[in-house]
Amino acid sequence: MRIEDISKESDQLVKIEQKDLIPLPYPYDKPDKDPGIRELSPEQKERYEASLDGVVGVGIPKPKNKAEEEMFVRKFLSGLSKLIEKENNWTFLKPLYHSLEYCVKCQICNDSCPAYVASGRKEIYRPTFRPEVLRRIIDKYIKKKNKAILKLTGSDIELNWTLIARLGELAYRCTICRKCAQVCPLGVDNGLISHEIRKLFSQEMGIAPKELHEQGTVQQLRVGSSTGINPKALGNIIEFMEDDIEDKIGRRIKIPVDKKGAEILLLHNAGEFMSWPENTEAFAIIFDAAGIDWTLSSEAVGYDAVNYGVWYDDIQLARVATRQAEIARDLGVKKMNVGECGHAHKAMIVVADRVLIGDLNIPRESALPILRDIVMSGKIKLDPSRNNFPVTLHDPCNMVRLMGIVEPQREILRKICPQFREMEPHGVDNYCCGGGSGFAIMQSMNFPDWRSAVSGRIKLKQILEVFQDVISPDVKKYVCAPCSNCKGQIRDLFNYYSTWNECSIFYGGLVELIVNAMADLEKPFIEWEWH
Repeated sequence: MRIEDISKESDQLVKIEQKDLIPLPYPYDKPDKDPGIRELSPEQKERYEASLDGVVGVGIPKPKNKAEEEMFVRKFLSGLSKLIEKENNWTFLKPLYHSLEYCVKCQICNDSCPAYVASGRKEIYRPTFRPEVLRRIIDKYIKKKNKAILKLTGSDIELNWTLIARLGELAYRCTICRKCAQVCPLGVDNGLISHEIRKLFSQEMGIAPKELHEQGTVQQLRVGSSTGINPKALGNIIEFMEDDIEDKIGRRIKIPVDKKGAEILLLHNAGEFMSWPENTEAFAIIFDAAGIDWTLSSEAVGYDAVNYGVWYDDIQLARVATRQAEIARDLGVKKMNVGECGHAHKAMIVVADRVLIGDLNIPRESALPILRDIVMSGKIKLDPSRNNFPVTLHDPCNMVRLMGIVEPQREILRKICPQFREMEPHGVDNYCCGGGSGFAIMQSMNFPDWRSAVSGRIKLKQILEVFQDVISPDVKKYVCAPCSNCKGQIRDLFNYYSTWNECSIFYGGLVELIVNAMADLEKPFIEWEWH
């Protein structure tokens, strides 16, 4: 397939066939173990753009007439012009310019992309494909390069509704894990280009996955949490968690809320409160045992580390990050500590540096180093034998590859898990879970099937390979994933492939393992049951 084929009308540009997908290890080495990707209904195909690969993630409605098609193209070109102007894109213009201008198309990045490799090397998923499409559009329609030069260099392209709609969907076939940027000898970041295309669609065209925008950012700013939990509901959940802690460890621990002047404001992914309250409970137990002065906020946005704007819209990112910093400032905390949430690490610790200035530029840090310090200091008595089962570690992209936080979590696991073993590759070379850049919460139509069958396939392969010697369902095993979104993706992966039933592989965070190893607890903290 050629680059310019993306603008040509067809029922489906690429078909994902099960026989093309990379094989999985035992017990998924038989075709009947692979659920495949559901076909869209005729009504869904009629209503939404699905001609890229037969999958719908964004849900771009088809135009009703020619006038709507032309308006769609005009809006796209208007947004593209702004994307390459300093006054409209000062946040990311320099790295975007570098990535557009200096890629030499050596294709070294191909084998680093989990979606490209897992799909059987489908051309549209190649890391340089969508950047090349964007580059050609800019050359022809923004820079207006000579037509003869465009044809001579083989870089001509036809801009129409079909191309733009497919490009919008294609920007959501990249998890922005930045593994391609890591291997590029010139530092070209094709993941950033995916982000910028998403931003163009959101900020100029009003198009974004509803799970990220309407049910994510908008709900978070309006209600206080991307999950819909309001401050009153949060109070009830905290009371439940205090009761649950007392039931599990035999004593009550007060979870501090709105404590003025605390050393740490813990920002926690609100999804944990609903899906994995044991993670927040474990933080409370550890901080209490170590004498850490900390607090949660009851205020809207302040208790929710989520900031989905980091994946699709700079304006929405700034709104959420600014509000989170204002709450920390008003509480008078010394620093903000981001819990087990990878995208919140990127949003609050890395990207927020572009928008938080003056008294809002409060020190911000990851929870992983402070957890390492607590474990290694001897402040809590630990018994590693309580974690004497096979454990492996998933490396969240935004903590590890982006921020370089590689060793703290490993020091902890080596100390408290006698059967810890590494995936291959691991550390900064590890693969994305397949649910990055907002994918873990995107549930539109058949997108979850694509996420499990394609973007998460290499992660499942890694997990199965690392446990092959104990793959029997008689042996309970644990994937430590210190990231809420990664846990959501791994949960869906395991549900899709029935991995708990087939292999007895459990998943959870890091803090649960720490508490499970605490020597003074009468019963195990980890409950081996499927979520």
